[in-house]
Amino acid sequence: MIGIVGELEKFLQYLDRGDVTEIVFQSGAKAAAKKKGKLRPVTIEPLSARHILKLVNDTPLQKLVPREDGASAPTAANINGVNYIATLARSGEMLMLRVRREGQRTEPPKVPIGVVAPARISVPARVPAEEERAPLREPPPKEVKGPAAVQPPVVHRPQPKMSYRPPPEASSLGDFVRADLPVPAPSGLRALLEQALAQSASDVHIMSGEPARFRCGGRMVPHGAIISDEQAREFIMPLLNERNAKQFAELGYADFACQLEGAGRLRVNVNKQRSGIKGCFRLIMAEPPTLESLGLPHELRQMLNYHQGLVVVSGPNGAGKTTTLAALVDLFNSERSVHIITVEDPVEVIHPVKKAIVSQREVGAHTKSFHSALKGSLREDPDIIAIGELRDRETVEKALEAAETGHLVFATMSAPSGASTIDRLIDMFPPDDQSQVRATLAGVLKFVVSQRLLPRKDGDGRVVAVELLTGGMALWTLIRDDKLFQLPSLLQRGRAFGMIRIEDSLNELLSSGEITMETAEMFADDARALGTTPQGQPQPPEAPERGKKAAMRNLFSKKGG
Repeated sequence: MIGIVGELEKFLQYLDRGDVTEIVFQSGAKAAAKKKGKLRPVTIEPLSARHILKLVNDTPLQKLVPREDGASAPTAANINGVNYIATLARSGEMLMLRVRREGQRTEPPKVPIGVVAPARISVPARVPAEEERAPLREPPPKEVKGPAAVQPPVVHRPQPKMSYRPPPEASSLGDFVRADLPVPAPSGLRALLEQALAQSASDVHIMSGEPARFRCGGRMVPHGAIISDEQAREFIMPLLNERNAKQFAELGYADFACQLEGAGRLRVNVNKQRSGIKGCFRLIMAEPPTLESLGLPHELRQMLNYHQGLVVVSGPNGAGKTTTLAALVDLFNSERSVHIITVEDPVEVIHPVKKAIVSQREVGAHTKSFHSALKGSLREDPDIIAIGELRDRETVEKALEAAETGHLVFATMSAPSGASTIDRLIDMFPPDDQSQVRATLAGVLKFVVSQRLLPRKDGDGRVVAVELLTGGMALWTLIRDDKLFQLPSLLQRGRAFGMIRIEDSLNELLSSGEITMETAEMFADDARALGTTPQGQPQPPEAPERGKKAAMRNLFSKKGG
């Protein structure tokens, strides 16, 4: 009952706002909140009669009894201490549920029920109690003429008992709630997140028995008093919908994204641990970033010249791969009229429609897996496909197939460098298949962007250092001939091809005074190349300040990911 009532509560929370007077659920239409007399949709997909019945099942609203082709009388129901008035109307197989707070006035519907025609299904009505059931009567017999005509007795047959049980494949209503609509947050959690935003933190950790911790500039900073397990649960558990609560109960963790009022969009991980419950909140930027705002190399704008191929963004966990992927999607969304499909787990940065159409799908809510989403996306007329992460062989195989058949594919992968990224892509396949994979990869690979986040010299956030591999005959030959050990030599002479060594990027940060030599040595692959220009000459004693680019790089420190 907790899970079902929880689904209903997520919709009833809209009534906590002063400008929302009623929530309307109609089969064949999207759930809607009435605001200033107008219905505004609050779900992504239309609801079916099954969803509406599942919504009221095992809740106080289950007692609603609609008349055939009519509406039930307004019925009071108390849910978690709040009084509501609800009506349930029925017209054939169509259902409409209307809920408002007690004391709020609402007008009757101006359009008849069933104005939106859904797929026809068999929906059982409410089952009356045994003593309420009317007997099932056979039709009257035909009249028989003659003196021997005898009227047969009326046969009373008990109606078979029926109960509604949603089929296993029926989706949870929580899967249809729009991810970009704000969800009311517990006041304590909202205050904590607002303080984290004010301090430019990228993550907030809430752990039972410990004070909250903010990740600022890559360092964990304690904040406030110790949080008990009860407080942690009050902060975290209201954010879980039915699907996430089920995953949390069965697996001990749940990953999802949500939009909280006053705190913006968050990527959330909830898990069980020794002292109780723990939540990790990644603060996501309100708008998609740009390449310039992140301080990424201008060479990446060359992607606008490509219509097919594979682009991989790699780096260790927490290196800003998702942020860079969002910037690449925004680049095409702003510059080209194309159809972009993103497959993410979960959906983080929301992309508004600009020049392109952006379809964002979440693994678990909208699709079963990355692999199945990619398989289906090839039939959806995409121009660009963005994959949240290349995790397994099946996903890599589909990504290569999409890139080979004329699509531009963006993807992220956890790997420390460009060479290791290519090696890992190939090593996901059996040895007998790797020769063919090398040939395919050599034909489709356009860019490998390998990045690392470094602490700034002044301690105010982090900056990004990038290693860039560009596709071309030189790189493709190394991949096809299995000679990636020669990649460092290619990078040294590859500046003319648009390639960037990680040491070149570190030297640029050193010359602008953004990082220390100690930090550069820690992240360099070849420390001997530090302190020199890309051509191998020593840096001048006072290199010019590149203030604008340096300032923009700091955006990674505020919204990592």
